[in-house]
Amino acid sequence: MNKHSRFFQESRALLGLERNTTSHTEKLISGMGAVLGMAAVYLIAYWVCGEGPTPLLVASMAASAVLLFAVPHGALSQPWAVVGGHLFSAFVGVTCQYVFPGQPWTGALAVGLAVSTMHYLRCIHPPGGATALVAVIGGPEIHNLGYWYLVTPVLLNTASILGAAALFNSPFAWRRYPAHFARRHKGKPVKAAERQYELTQEDFAAAMEQLDSYVDITAESLTELLELAKQHAEKNITHPAEIIAGRFYSNGKLGNLWSIRQVVDSSDGEDLRDRIIYKVLAGAGAYETAICERDEFRQWARFEVVPQNGRWIKVAGTDST
Repeated sequence: MNKHSRFFQESRALLGLERNTTSHTEKLISGMGAVLGMAAVYLIAYWVCGEGPTPLLVASMAASAVLLFAVPHGALSQPWAVVGGHLFSAFVGVTCQYVFPGQPWTGALAVGLAVSTMHYLRCIHPPGGATALVAVIGGPEIHNLGYWYLVTPVLLNTASILGAAALFNSPFAWRRYPAHFARRHKGKPVKAAERQYELTQEDFAAAMEQLDSYVDITAESLTELLELAKQHAEKNITHPAEIIAGRFYSNGKLGNLWSIRQVVDSSDGEDLRDRIIYKVLAGAGAYETAICERDEFRQWARFEVVPQNGRWIKVAGTDST
Protein backbone atom coordinates (compact mmCIF):
# COMPACT_ATOMS: atom_id res chain seq x y z
CA MET A 1 0.00 0.00 0.00
CA ASN A 2 1.51 3.34 -1.02
CA LYS A 3 1.91 6.31 1.29
CA HIS A 4 -1.00 8.21 -0.24
CA SER A 5 -3.44 5.34 0.33
CA ARG A 6 -2.21 4.85 3.86
CA PHE A 7 -2.56 8.58 4.60
CA PHE A 8 -6.11 8.57 3.21
CA GLN A 9 -7.15 5.58 5.35
CA GLU A 10 -5.59 7.04 8.49
CA SER A 11 -7.29 10.38 7.85
CA ARG A 12 -10.65 8.71 7.29
CA ALA A 13 -10.32 6.75 10.54
CA LEU A 14 -9.29 9.88 12.45
CA LEU A 15 -12.23 11.89 11.11
CA GLY A 16 -14.69 9.03 11.66
CA LEU A 17 -15.66 9.02 7.99
CA GLU A 18 -17.75 5.87 7.67
CA ARG A 19 -18.84 4.25 4.43
CA ASN A 20 -22.47 4.95 3.51
CA THR A 21 -24.12 1.79 2.23
CA THR A 22 -27.60 3.23 1.67
CA SER A 23 -28.98 3.26 -1.85
CA HIS A 24 -29.62 6.38 -3.94
CA THR A 25 -33.35 5.72 -3.53
CA GLU A 26 -33.03 5.80 0.25
CA LYS A 27 -31.06 9.03 0.17
CA LEU A 28 -33.65 10.71 -2.07
CA ILE A 29 -36.55 9.46 0.06
CA SER A 30 -34.85 10.91 3.15
CA GLY A 31 -34.45 14.29 1.50
CA MET A 32 -38.02 14.38 0.23
CA GLY A 33 -39.28 13.38 3.68
CA ALA A 34 -37.41 16.26 5.28
CA VAL A 35 -38.94 18.71 2.78
CA LEU A 36 -42.49 17.52 3.37
CA GLY A 37 -41.99 17.11 7.11
CA MET A 38 -40.76 20.66 7.66
CA ALA A 39 -43.47 22.02 5.36
CA ALA A 40 -46.09 20.22 7.48
CA VAL A 41 -44.61 21.63 10.70
CA TYR A 42 -44.74 25.18 9.34
CA LEU A 43 -48.29 24.88 7.93
CA ILE A 44 -49.67 23.43 11.17
CA ALA A 45 -47.94 26.12 13.22
CA TYR A 46 -49.27 28.84 10.91
CA TRP A 47 -52.79 27.37 11.11
CA VAL A 48 -52.71 27.31 14.92
CA CYS A 49 -50.74 30.50 15.64
CA GLY A 50 -51.55 32.65 12.64
CA GLU A 51 -49.41 35.72 12.04
CA GLY A 52 -49.26 36.82 15.69
CA PRO A 53 -46.12 37.58 17.70
CA THR A 54 -45.74 33.96 18.81
CA PRO A 55 -42.80 32.28 17.04
CA LEU A 56 -44.00 29.66 14.59
CA LEU A 57 -40.97 27.37 14.50
CA VAL A 58 -38.10 26.32 16.70
CA ALA A 59 -34.96 26.04 14.56
CA SER A 60 -34.00 22.77 16.28
CA MET A 61 -36.88 21.06 14.45
CA ALA A 62 -34.70 21.09 11.34
CA ALA A 63 -32.17 18.93 13.17
CA SER A 64 -34.98 16.62 14.30
CA ALA A 65 -36.04 16.31 10.66
CA VAL A 66 -32.58 14.97 9.79
CA LEU A 67 -32.93 12.21 12.38
CA LEU A 68 -36.58 11.34 11.70
CA PHE A 69 -36.25 11.14 7.93
CA ALA A 70 -32.63 10.05 7.43
CA VAL A 71 -32.30 7.74 10.48
CA PRO A 72 -35.91 6.83 11.35
CA HIS A 73 -34.93 3.70 13.27
CA GLY A 74 -32.12 5.23 15.31
CA ALA A 75 -32.46 5.28 19.09
CA LEU A 76 -32.17 9.09 19.03
CA SER A 77 -35.10 9.30 16.60
CA GLN A 78 -37.76 7.39 18.53
CA PRO A 79 -40.86 9.21 19.87
CA TRP A 80 -39.84 9.33 23.53
CA ALA A 81 -36.44 10.70 22.58
CA VAL A 82 -38.00 13.39 20.37
CA VAL A 83 -40.79 14.46 22.74
CA GLY A 84 -38.82 14.15 25.96
CA GLY A 85 -35.66 15.59 24.47
CA HIS A 86 -37.37 18.76 23.28
CA LEU A 87 -39.77 19.32 26.19
CA PHE A 88 -37.39 18.65 29.07
CA SER A 89 -34.66 20.65 27.37
CA ALA A 90 -37.09 23.52 26.83
CA PHE A 91 -38.01 23.40 30.54
CA VAL A 92 -34.34 23.48 31.52
CA GLY A 93 -33.64 26.38 29.16
CA VAL A 94 -36.56 28.50 30.38
CA THR A 95 -35.65 27.82 34.01
CA CYS A 96 -32.02 28.82 33.48
CA GLN A 97 -33.14 32.05 31.80
CA TYR A 98 -35.41 32.84 34.76
CA VAL A 99 -32.72 32.16 37.37
CA PHE A 100 -29.71 33.63 35.56
CA PRO A 101 -31.03 36.16 33.04
CA GLY A 102 -28.54 38.04 30.90
CA GLN A 103 -25.46 36.10 31.99
CA PRO A 104 -22.95 35.17 29.26
CA TRP A 105 -22.76 31.59 30.54
CA THR A 106 -26.49 30.95 30.92
CA GLY A 107 -26.81 29.37 27.48
CA ALA A 108 -23.90 27.01 28.13
CA LEU A 109 -25.39 26.00 31.48
CA ALA A 110 -28.77 25.34 29.87
CA VAL A 111 -27.27 23.05 27.22
CA GLY A 112 -25.16 21.15 29.74
CA LEU A 113 -28.07 20.60 32.13
CA ALA A 114 -30.28 19.58 29.20
CA VAL A 115 -27.77 16.93 28.15
CA SER A 116 -27.63 15.44 31.66
CA THR A 117 -31.41 15.58 32.00
CA MET A 118 -31.91 13.74 28.71
CA HIS A 119 -29.36 11.14 29.79
CA TYR A 120 -31.14 10.42 33.08
CA LEU A 121 -34.60 10.40 31.52
CA ARG A 122 -33.48 8.16 28.62
CA CYS A 123 -34.56 10.63 25.98
CA ILE A 124 -31.32 11.77 24.37
CA HIS A 125 -32.17 13.79 21.28
CA PRO A 126 -29.34 16.09 20.06
CA PRO A 127 -31.68 18.85 18.77
CA GLY A 128 -32.90 19.19 22.37
CA GLY A 129 -29.67 21.01 23.19
CA ALA A 130 -30.58 23.66 20.61
CA THR A 131 -34.11 23.90 22.04
CA ALA A 132 -32.64 24.68 25.47
CA LEU A 133 -30.27 27.25 23.97
CA VAL A 134 -33.04 29.03 22.05
CA ALA A 135 -34.92 29.52 25.34
CA VAL A 136 -31.93 31.58 26.53
CA ILE A 137 -30.78 33.43 23.40
CA GLY A 138 -34.10 33.64 21.53
CA GLY A 139 -34.68 37.26 22.56
CA PRO A 140 -37.74 39.02 24.00
CA GLU A 141 -40.23 37.10 21.84
CA ILE A 142 -39.13 33.81 23.40
CA HIS A 143 -38.51 35.20 26.91
CA ASN A 144 -42.01 36.69 27.06
CA LEU A 145 -43.53 33.26 26.51
CA GLY A 146 -42.09 31.90 29.75
CA TYR A 147 -43.04 28.28 30.25
CA TRP A 148 -45.61 28.57 27.45
CA TYR A 149 -42.54 28.12 25.25
CA LEU A 150 -42.89 24.41 26.04
CA VAL A 151 -46.38 24.34 24.52
CA THR A 152 -46.12 26.78 21.63
CA PRO A 153 -44.00 26.38 19.65
CA VAL A 154 -42.06 23.40 21.11
CA LEU A 155 -44.82 20.84 21.78
CA LEU A 156 -46.80 21.93 18.71
CA ASN A 157 -43.75 21.59 16.43
CA THR A 158 -42.73 18.29 18.01
CA ALA A 159 -46.17 16.71 17.60
CA SER A 160 -46.32 17.94 14.00
CA ILE A 161 -42.97 16.52 12.95
CA LEU A 162 -43.69 13.18 14.66
CA GLY A 163 -46.99 12.91 12.81
CA ALA A 164 -45.33 13.82 9.53
CA ALA A 165 -42.63 11.19 10.08
CA ALA A 166 -45.18 8.49 10.85
CA LEU A 167 -47.29 9.32 7.79
CA PHE A 168 -44.45 9.81 5.31
CA ASN A 169 -42.54 6.65 6.27
CA SER A 170 -45.63 4.41 6.49
CA PRO A 171 -45.73 3.40 2.77
CA PHE A 172 -42.17 2.05 2.99
CA ALA A 173 -42.10 -1.23 4.91
CA TRP A 174 -38.42 -0.88 5.77
CA ARG A 175 -38.82 2.72 7.03
CA ARG A 176 -42.05 2.65 9.02
CA TYR A 177 -41.96 4.90 12.05
CA PRO A 178 -41.71 4.37 14.99
CA ALA A 179 -39.18 1.58 14.56
CA HIS A 180 -41.57 -0.84 16.29
CA PHE A 181 -43.81 -0.75 13.19
CA ALA A 182 -41.08 -1.65 10.73
CA ARG A 183 -41.53 -5.00 9.06
CA ARG A 184 -38.47 -6.43 7.44
CA HIS A 185 -38.11 -9.56 5.40
CA LYS A 186 -36.31 -12.07 7.55
CA GLY A 187 -34.68 -15.21 6.25
CA LYS A 188 -35.24 -18.60 7.79
CA PRO A 189 -33.47 -18.49 11.16
CA VAL A 190 -30.71 -20.94 11.90
CA LYS A 191 -31.38 -23.23 14.84
CA ALA A 192 -29.39 -22.39 17.93
CA ALA A 193 -28.09 -25.94 18.12
CA GLU A 194 -26.37 -25.46 14.77
CA ARG A 195 -24.18 -22.71 16.19
CA GLN A 196 -21.22 -23.18 18.45
CA TYR A 197 -22.14 -20.11 20.50
CA GLU A 198 -25.51 -18.32 20.58
CA LEU A 199 -25.50 -14.70 21.72
CA THR A 200 -28.43 -13.61 23.88
CA GLN A 201 -30.19 -10.34 24.68
CA GLU A 202 -28.47 -10.44 28.06
CA ASP A 203 -25.08 -10.64 26.33
CA PHE A 204 -25.87 -7.46 24.41
CA ALA A 205 -27.05 -5.67 27.55
CA ALA A 206 -23.86 -6.60 29.39
CA ALA A 207 -21.64 -5.61 26.45
CA MET A 208 -23.34 -2.22 26.02
CA GLU A 209 -23.00 -1.56 29.75
CA GLN A 210 -19.30 -2.39 29.57
CA LEU A 211 -18.89 -0.07 26.58
CA ASP A 212 -20.32 2.75 28.76
CA SER A 213 -21.04 4.99 25.78
CA TYR A 214 -24.37 5.90 24.17
CA VAL A 215 -24.96 3.94 20.96
CA ASP A 216 -27.51 5.29 18.47
CA ILE A 217 -29.26 2.00 17.83
CA THR A 218 -32.03 0.27 19.73
CA ALA A 219 -31.31 -3.07 21.37
CA GLU A 220 -33.93 -4.71 19.13
CA SER A 221 -32.35 -3.31 15.96
CA LEU A 222 -28.90 -4.34 17.13
CA THR A 223 -29.90 -7.94 17.80
CA GLU A 224 -31.80 -8.08 14.50
CA LEU A 225 -28.76 -6.75 12.66
CA LEU A 226 -26.50 -9.38 14.22
CA GLU A 227 -28.99 -12.16 13.50
CA LEU A 228 -29.16 -11.16 9.83
CA ALA A 229 -25.36 -10.98 9.71
CA LYS A 230 -25.05 -14.45 11.25
CA GLN A 231 -27.55 -15.88 8.76
CA HIS A 232 -25.60 -14.29 5.94
CA ALA A 233 -22.33 -15.69 7.28
CA GLU A 234 -23.71 -19.20 7.69
CA LYS A 235 -24.80 -19.43 4.07
CA ASN A 236 -21.22 -20.01 2.94
CA ILE A 237 -18.80 -21.16 5.63
CA THR A 238 -15.77 -21.89 3.48
CA HIS A 239 -12.04 -21.82 3.10
CA PRO A 240 -10.80 -20.98 -0.39
CA ALA A 241 -9.92 -24.04 -2.45
CA GLU A 242 -6.87 -22.23 -3.82
CA ILE A 243 -4.92 -19.10 -3.05
CA ILE A 244 -4.27 -16.95 -6.12
CA ALA A 245 -1.86 -14.05 -6.47
CA GLY A 246 -3.53 -10.65 -6.76
CA ARG A 247 -6.76 -11.67 -5.05
CA PHE A 248 -8.14 -10.51 -1.69
CA TYR A 249 -9.10 -12.68 1.29
CA SER A 250 -10.84 -12.10 4.64
CA ASN A 251 -10.54 -14.00 7.90
CA GLY A 252 -14.27 -13.42 8.48
CA LYS A 253 -13.88 -12.19 12.05
CA LEU A 254 -15.45 -9.19 13.76
CA GLY A 255 -14.16 -6.01 15.35
CA ASN A 256 -10.45 -5.69 16.07
CA LEU A 257 -9.79 -9.25 14.85
CA TRP A 258 -11.09 -8.64 11.32
CA SER A 259 -8.50 -8.39 8.57
CA ILE A 260 -8.24 -8.22 4.77
CA ARG A 261 -5.13 -9.50 3.00
CA GLN A 262 -4.04 -9.39 -0.62
CA VAL A 263 -1.72 -12.03 -2.02
CA VAL A 264 1.14 -10.15 -3.63
CA ASP A 265 3.05 -13.10 -5.06
CA SER A 266 2.91 -16.89 -4.95
CA SER A 267 4.18 -19.95 -6.77
CA ASP A 268 2.15 -21.48 -9.58
CA GLY A 269 2.93 -24.95 -8.30
CA GLU A 270 0.45 -27.21 -6.54
CA ASP A 271 2.62 -27.79 -3.48
CA LEU A 272 0.65 -26.34 -0.56
CA ARG A 273 3.90 -25.78 1.31
CA ASP A 274 4.89 -23.05 -1.14
CA ARG A 275 5.41 -19.69 0.51
CA ILE A 276 3.40 -16.66 -0.47
CA ILE A 277 3.84 -12.93 0.10
CA TYR A 278 0.84 -10.93 1.26
CA LYS A 279 0.01 -7.43 2.47
CA VAL A 280 -2.71 -6.41 4.90
CA LEU A 281 -5.08 -3.86 3.34
CA ALA A 282 -7.55 -3.32 6.18
CA GLY A 283 -8.25 -4.32 9.76
CA ALA A 284 -5.81 -5.88 12.20
CA GLY A 285 -2.20 -5.38 11.12
CA ALA A 286 -3.08 -2.90 8.37
CA TYR A 287 -0.22 -1.89 6.06
CA GLU A 288 1.96 -4.85 7.09
CA THR A 289 3.63 -7.15 4.57
CA ALA A 290 4.60 -10.72 5.49
CA ILE A 291 5.48 -14.19 4.19
CA CYS A 292 3.88 -17.47 5.18
CA GLU A 293 3.22 -20.95 3.82
CA ARG A 294 0.34 -21.31 1.40
CA ASP A 295 -1.53 -23.79 3.59
CA GLU A 296 -1.15 -21.52 6.63
CA PHE A 297 -2.64 -18.64 4.67
CA ARG A 298 -5.46 -20.84 3.40
CA GLN A 299 -6.42 -21.86 6.94
CA TRP A 300 -6.41 -18.21 7.99
CA ALA A 301 -8.60 -17.16 5.03
CA ARG A 302 -12.29 -17.85 5.45
CA PHE A 303 -13.39 -16.58 2.04
CA GLU A 304 -12.37 -14.45 -0.92
CA VAL A 305 -13.57 -10.85 -1.14
CA VAL A 306 -13.54 -7.99 -3.64
CA PRO A 307 -13.78 -4.21 -3.09
CA GLN A 308 -17.12 -2.79 -4.20
CA ASN A 309 -18.59 0.68 -3.58
CA GLY A 310 -16.12 1.36 -0.80
CA ARG A 311 -16.63 -1.89 1.11
CA TRP A 312 -15.56 -5.52 0.96
CA ILE A 313 -17.98 -8.06 -0.54
CA LYS A 314 -17.83 -11.86 -0.44
CA VAL A 315 -17.10 -13.45 -3.79
CA ALA A 316 -20.21 -15.39 -4.82
CA GLY A 317 -19.91 -19.12 -5.31
CA THR A 318 -16.68 -19.58 -3.36
CA ASP A 319 -15.92 -23.30 -3.31
CA SER A 320 -15.45 -24.94 0.08
CA THR A 321 -13.35 -27.97 0.77
